[in-house]
Amino acid sequence: MAKIGIYGGSFNPIHFGHVGLSKWVIEHTDLDELWLMVSPNNPLKPSGILAPEEERLAAVQESIKDIPGLVASDFEFHLPRPSYTANTLRELQKAYPENEFTIVIGEDNIAIFDRWREYEYILENYRIFVYPRKGEISYQPPAFRSSKNIIFLEGAPLFDISSTAIRRSQGRP
Repeated sequence: MAKIGIYGGSFNPIHFGHVGLSKWVIEHTDLDELWLMVSPNNPLKPSGILAPEEERLAAVQESIKDIPGLVASDFEFHLPRPSYTANTLRELQKAYPENEFTIVIGEDNIAIFDRWREYEYILENYRIFVYPRKGEISYQPPAFRSSKNIIFLEGAPLFDISSTAIRRSQGRP
């Protein structure tokens, strides 16, 4: 059984923070592979700001092509939209029943995890690796702190960059 991490995102655009964190995760956890799952549309983000999905996928592929253990994935491109993590995990489990999946999310997302569709299902059935994000995280549901499936990635690097900042520097939304 392979242990596969799912690091989902818009990657709009992918940057050295995404790549650096991905390298760190594959080198410092028990994962055999980390799939950078390009989301065609994140239900929590406005869709009008996204570059075409094939362009984002190609950029991810180019950025990680020489890094062992990292895989660019278009799996969500073939699923109903919008992309909900619970649906993606169910479909991954059907397609790859021999694998064990772990999701990789930032502290900012664990802070709002109770807003995710079917978050209880995810929390009960999958490990969640949480990487630190720069800045203060103001909200975390108390029940999540004690979950055996939430693993905070102590020692993971902080990257002072975001796709939003890159787009703004280019005059894009």
